[in-house]
Amino acid sequence: MEQMPLPRRAARHPLTMNARCRTAAGMRDEAFISDISTHGCCMETRSLHLSIGVRVIVKPEGMEGITGTVRWINGHCAGIAFEAPLYGPIVAHLIANNPDRLRTAPHARLR
Repeated sequence: MEQMPLPRRAARHPLTMNARCRTAAGMRDEAFISDISTHGCCMETRSLHLSIGVRVIVKPEGMEGITGTVRWINGHCAGIAFEAPLYGPIVAHLIANNPDRLRTAPHARLR
């Protein structure tokens, strides 16, 4: 069941970043993060079926896993609310080192 995104606590910033996703049930898949904030991110997986309310661990490339909950789904994209906010300078570092390359390379997505 699809649900539209809810209002956000913090502004999301576009970026292009590979990640991995694991559900509490142990299902895993490669993922792609298209935006991020201190409180959450938008993530797309190749084949992992997620549902609203499911707890996940998102592991951005080069980082430890971040626990969160699926808040909305739109096709293969899901809005993840982090269990604990990320430290602002970490988010700024991720944005600076993973610019939004989709505007120039749309084939960079998982599909």
